[in-house]
Amino acid sequence: MNAMVLTVLTAALLVGGALFALIASIGLLRLPDVFTRMHAASKAGTVGSGLLLLAAGLHAGDLAIFFRALAGFLFFILTAPISAHLLAKTAHQVGYRLHRSTIIDELRRDRPLE
Repeated sequence: MNAMVLTVLTAALLVGGALFALIASIGLLRLPDVFTRMHAASKAGTVGSGLLLLAAGLHAGDLAIFFRALAGFLFFILTAPISAHLLAKTAHQVGYRLHRSTIIDELRRDRPLE
């Protein structure tokens, strides 16, 4: 019974991670500018890769490997949003334009007038 629950949980994590990775890749292809693409990659990509990592840790069947996978998942969760924020701020400062449908540019006040 315990092996069946572990198998179903691993399969659910695999499917969930694959769906989030699919959503991230569709977002990279379909979204209009660098900022929205980066948002899709950092949010859905982080959750997708983290769930896949947890599924691999569960499938290994060793508690030490699972805790390493859990530590990797926490590392993803902590670092991906920070790096995406820094990349987006740098892209804005360099001059990448927002899509024309963007309503407000909150970082505009931080840039010197051109």
